[in-house]
Amino acid sequence: MRIAFDSQVVLVTGASKGIGLACARAFAQAGARVVGVSRSRDNLREATRVLADEGLALSTYAADLSDGDAARLVVERIEEEVGPISVLVNSAGAAKRYSVDELSPEAFHQAMNAKYFTYMNTVEPVARRMAERGAGSIVNVVGQGGKQAGVMHIAGGSANAGLMLASVGYARALAAKGVRVNVINPGLTQTSRVEEGLEAAVRATGRKREELLAEQLAGIPMGRAGQPEEVANVALFLASPFASYVSGAVIPMDGCSTSVI
Repeated sequence: MRIAFDSQVVLVTGASKGIGLACARAFAQAGARVVGVSRSRDNLREATRVLADEGLALSTYAADLSDGDAARLVVERIEEEVGPISVLVNSAGAAKRYSVDELSPEAFHQAMNAKYFTYMNTVEPVARRMAERGAGSIVNVVGQGGKQAGVMHIAGGSANAGLMLASVGYARALAAKGVRVNVINPGLTQTSRVEEGLEAAVRATGRKREELLAEQLAGIPMGRAGQPEEVANVALFLASPFASYVSGAVIPMDGCSTSVI
């Protein structure tokens, strides 16, 4: 099975590192014209260099997607300068992890701005244009914390839960207009977010990092963390014609940790 996105414009948010960078690579390998958006110009330059070394091209735009006006403007620029967006993969923004003692109204605002609004500020203008053209696919990468409550991720998990509901709502609202919206739910994935979560857990418990990591891995039936490339492969499938009758789905990628139906 060969998945091809020859010359289609694919917008990947959070494309400078982690799962976003893996998604940018996967779509570029499939022939797409990949556009990456992130807040940091330096990180985007490094991502461009990394992919260029692999013979892959990445166009980049720096924008703070938690700002609704900035998100709308960057989408307009991409459509004018690169072309109509066929696929949107959202992997930008990261809510900080807090212990219960560290939670505050500000912590919840940070989580919603960093994750929920970063996604929805981009989904809204892209989905509107896709609906007008009668075609498009959106894949939102939303952490497992939105489905499975964790004491270190109450604020971020709340944002993720809201994102899942909004994603499925958009899927239902736009199904008749040719726009598909799906969600990937990664569990523990080998990115910098793992270290951030471990640091927060160390602060809250006083336990050693290695001990906490071993405990997390022991709870995964597959016995290991996921890799960003594995998430990217599922994003590639969901955005492709091979998933043409899939919309409103929430796909768990957690090594069979939750085992729910």
